[in-house]
Amino acid sequence: MSGHSKWASIKHKKASVDAKRGKEFAKLSRAITVAAKEGGGDPEASASLAQAIQKAKDANMPGDNIDRAIKKGTGEGSDAASFMHLTYEGYGPNGVAVYVFVLTDNKNRAAADVRHIFDRCGGKLGTDGSVAWIFERKGVISVDAAGYDEDEVMAAAIDAGAEDLLSEAGMYEIRTDPADFMSVRDALREASIEIASAQLTMIPKNSVALDESDAKKTFRLLDALEDSDDVQEVFANFDVTDEVMEALTG
Repeated sequence: MSGHSKWASIKHKKASVDAKRGKEFAKLSRAITVAAKEGGGDPEASASLAQAIQKAKDANMPGDNIDRAIKKGTGEGSDAASFMHLTYEGYGPNGVAVYVFVLTDNKNRAAADVRHIFDRCGGKLGTDGSVAWIFERKGVISVDAAGYDEDEVMAAAIDAGAEDLLSEAGMYEIRTDPADFMSVRDALREASIEIASAQLTMIPKNSVALDESDAKKTFRLLDALEDSDDVQEVFANFDVTDEVMEALTG
């Protein structure tokens, strides 16, 4: 399990008590609205909408918020069409590759904000394609290992089309092809296996090991990027030991 996966899992666990939950809901609503605008309001017919809705549910967004976001995307006069998908690529401390996904209605504002964050946090914004090749799109589903037999979880996941299962630090991390993500997630739930987090993400093909000092600088960069209103997702290819994670997260 990569350092980024550990970090993402911790961020997910904090989400329900994080003071920034309102901003998180705003970003999730935007993603739902745009997905509904682009693919229609039926999650059964639009994988991107289904995934956006599920991500919102995983973050405990109220159902009324989700419904309003869908209606905003499908209704006349919606501003969803003004949003555009952008990616930015760069490097963090010690050469960590950073891949940033943006959903914005103002390209110039988003570009200036992302560049400023990289500069302020000791990183460097790169050119298109500079780090994209390091990552591949995968579905990642995390299950708390306590109370579940690994063979039981693996059987349910593999039968539904999962590619792999990793076990580390008290968690099972199930990886899928993006096309099989929803069916694997549903199969685990049908098997009464509680899911800690489920998301489509970018998995690095290689990683950069960080000590506590560089990890602290990297977390500062990633947190600052995720705090930007236009940034939807941030991925990085760092790896850290459990000891470093504990030292930084308390």
